[in-house]
Amino acid sequence: MKKNKLSLLLSTAVLITSSFVTVSNASEWQLNPSQSQLNFISIKKSHVAEVHKFTDIQGQLTEQGQFYLAIDLASVDTNIEIRNERMKTHLFEIEQFATANLTATIDLEKVDAIAEGASAAMIIDAELDLHGFKQPVSLDLIVTRLVGAKISVVSSQPILVRADDFSLVAGINKLRDLAKLPSIGYTVPVSFYLIFNHKQK
Repeated sequence: MKKNKLSLLLSTAVLITSSFVTVSNASEWQLNPSQSQLNFISIKKSHVAEVHKFTDIQGQLTEQGQFYLAIDLASVDTNIEIRNERMKTHLFEIEQFATANLTATIDLEKVDAIAEGASAAMIIDAELDLHGFKQPVSLDLIVTRLVGAKISVVSSQPILVRADDFSLVAGINKLRDLAKLPSIGYTVPVSFYLIFNHKQK
């Protein structure tokens, strides 16, 4: 009798696990902001590099493979408060352009084929909407399936954001003048480490 009960429990567990995997493959993934990072590097005085970040990012990977990442530009963090405020006002102009948005399509079949603990390299075409302008960008990604119905999406190469593509040159020049610097670079490398949790339906 005990063996029959044990067999029934094991069979039920297998069915539940199989069902979860099927649902997981077909469902959405939600960004976990507290475990994710988005950083960018500024270059001043020709050779002085500083790492900055945005602390408020939201994202999703839908069951159709649509990837969305929204960046609250007011959450810029450079470790210097007056510089944060200057970037918000003179560079990003957050009163008019509150967010930057990165969108792409990811092949979910490739994601689903990744075994737990394994990774896959992907190169995908994306679009960056920033400061009222949209530009195509290429994303070099490493996607890893983690324990606990999670995936990580990491930029294996930085995205190079060019100021003149998004009408940001005047804003950078204003920051340069306010800080009394000889130069601030017009090309900014951006990198990210994103954790997505499986979203139950």
